[in-house]
Amino acid sequence: MEAKLTLVGAGPGDGELITLKGMKALQNADVVLYDELANAEFLDFAPEQALKMYVGKKAGNPSFSQQEINGLIVRLARKRGHVVRLKGGDPFVFGRGHEEMEYAREHGVTCSVIPGVSSCISVPAAMEIPVTRRGVSESFWVITGTTQNGELSEDMQLAVQSKATVIVLMGMSKLDEICRLYKYFGRGHLPMAVIQNGTRPDEKRVMGQVWEIPRLAKENNLATPAIIIIGEVVALHPHYALEYLQSMQEAL
Repeated sequence: MEAKLTLVGAGPGDGELITLKGMKALQNADVVLYDELANAEFLDFAPEQALKMYVGKKAGNPSFSQQEINGLIVRLARKRGHVVRLKGGDPFVFGRGHEEMEYAREHGVTCSVIPGVSSCISVPAAMEIPVTRRGVSESFWVITGTTQNGELSEDMQLAVQSKATVIVLMGMSKLDEICRLYKYFGRGHLPMAVIQNGTRPDEKRVMGQVWEIPRLAKENNLATPAIIIIGEVVALHPHYALEYLQSMQEAL
């Protein structure tokens, strides 16, 4: 029996947005360790006898530490064989996938990676917001909203001054701070969208200009997990103008 780890990207949330290769890995799993953001429907692909264990981390709730998850991967791979680590989005985009792979490999576990559809581009796309568009945005930044120290990433200072589309993951706790930073640099007028549970049936969103988004997010009870998109491309959404007008009327 080979001790083996396969890191599988589960995609942004829609049960049909996992890759075919990821689905095949699940079908051959002895153990599935799945995250908060991985759709539970995917567990149906795994054999009935496979061990399925939730090891997600969610802000404000008790959860497994990264060290505990690393240890579980190694112990279960040695005991049962093929461990599939199912992670939301792509395992190498703020998913700590490389840390887990490195730890497992150091402890003699064979490792492989199956990329996933990252939420940073797929959630905007599903909402008809292109992260790049000729004549509008030539590039995009993907930034974590909260660093390991619990602070806003220093890269936001540079991103705010760029003409690029800015996509912030794990940034809801820093939403007010992000918007204040844009206003400080005179960019409070930029179009902005916040999308909660993107691509899922319970998806929620608000769109408007940076200066009003904290109010709109609060009024609509938006919470994690959510993606923040800032830039002129947001105005390309077919309903942006209408929703912006509605938000202005409600504010009066």
